[in-house]
Amino acid sequence: MPIHALDDQHFDHDLATIRIKNLRLRTHIGIKDDEIRNRQDVVINAVIRYRADKAVEFNHIEQALNYRTITKEVIALVEDHRFLLLERMTREVLDLIMGHEQVLTAQVEIDKPHALRFSDSVSITLSDSRETRRPQ
Repeated sequence: MPIHALDDQHFDHDLATIRIKNLRLRTHIGIKDDEIRNRQDVVINAVIRYRADKAVEFNHIEQALNYRTITKEVIALVEDHRFLLLERMTREVLDLIMGHEQVLTAQVEIDKPHALRFSDSVSITLSDSRETRRPQ
């Protein structure tokens, strides 16, 4: 009898989930003059899924998805570029992650702290998948 996850997908013992939590960076994000002039804080969270059967079996780093490499690439992308929209930054980070051939699915959420008065943050979340999509 299969075990069901909360989202009703089957567990796959070879499918690994990497979570990058609360990656705090500074970048140029926004459309107001002060946002264009000054770097602001952003907080990035990513969930990445890939097949880890070879990494599990052989216990070699070459067989695993290197989350350190991905994180360094995200840092460089975000800190070295300017973004008008949070949506665009989120898409570019997601595309960077999906650019790694081993990645099957990924979800990226980027928070812009204090973007709204009386709010801790505003965030955008985008997802992508290599899995075939079912027609609706």
